[in-house]
Amino acid sequence: MNNKILTTISGSLPKPNWLAEPEKLWSSWLLQGEELIKGKKNAIKIAVDNQINSGLSIIGDGEQTRQHFVTTFIEHLTGVDFQNKKIVRIRNRYDASVPVVVSEIRREKSVFVDDAKYLRSLTKLPIKYTLPGPMTMVDTLYDEYYKSREKLAEKFAEVLNKEAKELEDAGIDYIQFDEPAFNVFFDEVKDWGIKILEKAASNLKAKTIVHICYGYGIDANIKWKNSLGNEWRQYEHVFPLLAKSKIDQISLECQNSKVPMDLIALLKGKKILVGAIDVGTKKIETPEQVANILRKAIKFAEPKNILGCTNCGLVTFSQDVANAKMKALADGANILNKELGL
Repeated sequence: MNNKILTTISGSLPKPNWLAEPEKLWSSWLLQGEELIKGKKNAIKIAVDNQINSGLSIIGDGEQTRQHFVTTFIEHLTGVDFQNKKIVRIRNRYDASVPVVVSEIRREKSVFVDDAKYLRSLTKLPIKYTLPGPMTMVDTLYDEYYKSREKLAEKFAEVLNKEAKELEDAGIDYIQFDEPAFNVFFDEVKDWGIKILEKAASNLKAKTIVHICYGYGIDANIKWKNSLGNEWRQYEHVFPLLAKSKIDQISLECQNSKVPMDLIALLKGKKILVGAIDVGTKKIETPEQVANILRKAIKFAEPKNILGCTNCGLVTFSQDVANAKMKALADGANILNKELGL
């Protein structure tokens, strides 16, 4: 039973259309004040119910309380000016208006802990919480204070570790750090990225995960993917480093991608969250398509080290599409579990 291939989503799910504009990244809240607080809580309950009804094994909050996977966390820190934004190049892919670091970064109170406690109250299944990774946080800001990507990342690692410890105390079983920047800045990953990620994840009893994907299905990311050629070998730069790291699990993109599946072999000894659901299309995968991706994965890692996951977040889809994709994920893993007698 314990060796079954488990399933989970990478993080985000669609928000109800009364909470935020649906099928859109970073959409504004449609409620305010006390109504917004209650609405976010109701949305978490809906997200949890949808995951459980789909048959997933590890449950998250669907990131229902955040507009952006990075800046919502940063909004709760001191030292960042959200009023006077500046333009930066995000992941060497597209320009964006971003907040500015103007003084020392501090976390004066918890950010997601109350939400995590509520999530814990909703299910007895294992639960996961996602946090932005230090390098990706750095790459989503303009820094006028530390003047060093590494020093700023190290400061973020300190506050992330404090948050992660409180999430663990709230009953979180898995803590995931989202690091899409690891797929771009290979020299920095080698020089300081892994070390600082380990600092963010240090001294935790909860299992730690790093999620590295090719991004949401937005135009800038699709154009970037189309420029990468017939094989996407970015993971080849970082997997050997992560294999030696203290991070427990690695989440990667596989379904409808050009990532050579044999790169999974570079993660020997790690648990691997195999992206078996494409977030770039509304087309629903069949359970057999999911099972086929997972079958390919177990050629390069033991089944006990494989989990089924989504390539990235599902927030840009309708509730119906996201639910169907989650069900396909769970059903596909069940097909392979039965084949393997698990």
